[in-house]
Amino acid sequence: MSEANLRKRTATAWGFLTPALVLIGLSVLIPAAMALVMSFSQAGLDVSEPLRFVGLANIRRLLADPMFFRVTGTTFLYLLGVVPPIVVGALALAVLVNRQLPGIHWFRGALYTPVLVSIVVAAIAFRWIYAENGLINGWLTALLGSSFDPIGFLTSPLLALPSVMLVTLWKGLGYYMVIFLAGLQGISPDLYEAAALDGSEGLRKHLDITLPLLRPYITLVAVISAIAATKVFEEVYLMTQGGPADSTRTLVYYVYDQAFAELEISYACTIGLALFLIVLMLSLVRYLFAGDRGLT
Repeated sequence: MSEANLRKRTATAWGFLTPALVLIGLSVLIPAAMALVMSFSQAGLDVSEPLRFVGLANIRRLLADPMFFRVTGTTFLYLLGVVPPIVVGALALAVLVNRQLPGIHWFRGALYTPVLVSIVVAAIAFRWIYAENGLINGWLTALLGSSFDPIGFLTSPLLALPSVMLVTLWKGLGYYMVIFLAGLQGISPDLYEAAALDGSEGLRKHLDITLPLLRPYITLVAVISAIAATKVFEEVYLMTQGGPADSTRTLVYYVYDQAFAELEISYACTIGLALFLIVLMLSLVRYLFAGDRGLT
């Protein structure tokens, strides 16, 4: 290829990339840089006022804030309550639908349907289902009689967080199932046939073949679902608004609360910086544990 043609192809490639790079710069990179600067400054509500540099004052405030550590613990509890069931459930569903049966495509579509539902619609629907006069309590009242005391799924500090977790599980299982299904369909049937000759059948064949070959996919699903769980906001905002008694207040909701309720913009940016570092560490897990066997 001549140098002139190479320059022409390079210019064409940059021409296609430039609109996306400009959009990413305006919507992601520049706001992220501004948030980083504001983490070490004191920002007022008047945008015309210059930022006042305060050094590490916001970070010291963060480290002395008991609510920050509480919401961080709640966030990791949310992560631990969502990620293992998503990995196990999505993998089980993928194995279930990885069959050549009549109507299997419709079954796969039905399992994927929750992914297409807006999180706003899902949260409002589940809020009605969980209500004291909602669907679940209505069924239990009909089953157990009028003496049944309705369960406060979203008003009990013990039940609110698991109830919100269930919405995330319901909405995400189909998405991660598709990722596992793509991995399963890349495994040659000859491997299962060879394993059958060695006496590996049923669950044993999945332990011997499926799990080892799907290790990169399992790592991928675990990491991206953990990142999504760490950044959960819509479900909490629409269903509980961090309550009751702050039992469902997560890191992202705390950022929102500090920025838009308390108007502590700089402190909210500092919490956002801590959240960024947590997500960055979770992203590094993808490369540390997947290694050369990871997906590219």
